[in-house]
Amino acid sequence: MLIDKQLLTFLVCPVTKAPLQIDNEKQELISTAAKLAYPVRDGIPVMLEDEARALTQDEFEAWHAKKSS
Repeated sequence: MLIDKQLLTFLVCPVTKAPLQIDNEKQELISTAAKLAYPVRDGIPVMLEDEARALTQDEFEAWHAKKSS
């Protein structure tokens, strides 16, 4: 696991202040509220909007569905 789940409870999207989800495969923290993916480098989340990438529509829909279930 990239990030301790307990730590994840304290991290929020810097843009929307919404909770984040972990994508271990891509090593990113996902904000469905902002439609952004924040990178995790060497186990450290990079919570800067400039460093985030925009989620594609397909990614957004997939993560939104996971969040809703």
